[in-house]
Amino acid sequence: MVSSLLQMNDITKSYGSKHALNDVSLEIGPGKIVGLLGSNGSGKSTLMKMVSGLVQPTRGTLTVAGIPVGLKSKGLVSFMPDRPLTESWMKVRDAIVFFQDFYDDFDIAKAREMLQFMKLNESDRVNVLSKGMNERLQLTLALSRDAKLYLLDEPIGGVDPVARGKILDAIVEYYNEDSSIIISTHLVRDIERIFDEVIFIREGEIVMQEEVENIRIKYGKSVDDMFKEVYAE
Repeated sequence: MVSSLLQMNDITKSYGSKHALNDVSLEIGPGKIVGLLGSNGSGKSTLMKMVSGLVQPTRGTLTVAGIPVGLKSKGLVSFMPDRPLTESWMKVRDAIVFFQDFYDDFDIAKAREMLQFMKLNESDRVNVLSKGMNERLQLTLALSRDAKLYLLDEPIGGVDPVARGKILDAIVEYYNEDSSIIISTHLVRDIERIFDEVIFIREGEIVMQEEVENIRIKYGKSVDDMFKEVYAE
C-alpha cells in the first residue's frame, strides 16, 4: 500500500498578482475521509482542480500515489465538481451509461446499488430532480469509479438536512477504505462527524492540518468550534 496518496510540495497558483494558493504543502495517506475547510474564496476549489489535473500549478510539485499529476494520474482521481457533470436532457440511466463509457474503472453494479440506496430511479429525468436528488446522483457517479482519491467539492451545499444526511451516509457506506476522500465544505457542523482529518485553508494558505481526534483531545473543541476560532482571527 502506498504510504502517501496525495503529496503537495510548495504549491503556488497565481493569477496575475493574486495568489489563489500560496506555498501549500500537505500529505494525505490512504483510508482517510478528509475535510478541506474554508470560507468561499479561500482556495478550496483551486486546490481540488489542481489535484484532478484541470489546473496547473504556477510552481511546486504534486503527486497522486507517487505519480506526478498529469495524464497518468487522471485515472487515479474521481472529481465531483460543485457544478453537475450531467446534461439536462439525460435520464439517470443515460448519466450512468455515459460514465460507464467514459471511465474504464466505472463499476455499474456499484452504481445501481447506490441508486437504490439514494432512492433514485433510472427513468427519472435529470432536469426534474431536486437539488438534493441531483447531488445524490453526482455523488453516485463519482463514487462508482474505482479510484484512489475522490474529490468532492461542496457535496452538501444548498441541500436540505434530509438530503444532507443521506449524502453523508452514502459517503461512509460506499467509499473504498484503501482510497481516500477529500471533501471541501464550509458547512462544518453538518459534516464533521464523518471526518478523520481536517485541513483548514484561508486566503490560499494552509493554517492547520490535524486529525479530528487530536483536535478534540488537544484543544477540547469540536471541529466546528475550532473552525470558528481560526476564521474569527
